[in-house]
Amino acid sequence: MRKAIAMLLVTCFALAGVVQAGEKLIVVITPSHSNPFFKTEADVAVARSKELGYAAQAYSHDDDGSKQSNFIDTAIANKAAAIVLDNAGADVTIAAVQKAKDAGVPTFLIDREINATGVAVSQIVANNYQGVQLVAEFFVEQMEEEGEYVELTGRESDTNAGVRSRSFHDVIDQYPDMKMVARQSANWSQPEAFSKMESILQANPNIKGVICGNDTMAMGAMAALKAAGKGNVIVVGFDGSNDVRDSILAGEIKATGLQPAARIAAMAVEQADQYIKTGSTGLAEKQLVDCVLITKDNAAKLDNFAMQD
Repeated sequence: MRKAIAMLLVTCFALAGVVQAGEKLIVVITPSHSNPFFKTEADVAVARSKELGYAAQAYSHDDDGSKQSNFIDTAIANKAAAIVLDNAGADVTIAAVQKAKDAGVPTFLIDREINATGVAVSQIVANNYQGVQLVAEFFVEQMEEEGEYVELTGRESDTNAGVRSRSFHDVIDQYPDMKMVARQSANWSQPEAFSKMESILQANPNIKGVICGNDTMAMGAMAALKAAGKGNVIVVGFDGSNDVRDSILAGEIKATGLQPAARIAAMAVEQADQYIKTGSTGLAEKQLVDCVLITKDNAAKLDNFAMQD
């Protein structure tokens, strides 16, 4: 059975792109492309790889550590020159990246860190703490420093979920008249956020605000609130998606924090190119990229996780 699954995966991989003779391959692995954030990462990394003269293949591990490991095994078997990876878990990923390193395939992490250093060549992530603080300060202002609120958090195995929640509370907990009445994980999922928000509303009909660990959950929460006739509840997210941009411009969701996914994905490929050519990126392994607060004042400039001139 395992052999059959492995063969099926290899067949699926082959459909993603053909490597021409003499071309070096960069493999891009992210969570599900149904999430626009991860799709942007994959699209930009593939496009930048091709611009630099590489063949490129993009796959989704769907936050499944076993599936991620299979993709990395295949990248090794295909003698990839580098892997660009938005990983499936801070701990579960370490062994797979170490295996790639031992096989001579360098890995460049984007968006999410792992709980180890010296395994990946680069770990390039948005400064989640800084960006979420901007959103939290705006949220407090919109709440007028008081009222009941709800928090929807991301996947527990994702380090970003913890960082974002801590950053929200480092700001909000300074205001004694703001009271969190519910806190639940919606696992970064829009449908799950919708259902969780529906249940929370039944027990807490007087909430004034909702803080969400990402934009996908913010969209789900806002949909549930609107369905309950509570579209005036203050909702904020984090990522900088086009969907939330449009919601902000429509006067619904109030703010998000832009994680520059496009820039980070391009940086990873450029560093991979430098490493392939010279054996070094010339940079520290851990790199933070600052985020931008997005509100109605600047939302029109946001497109595909990047600010346009």
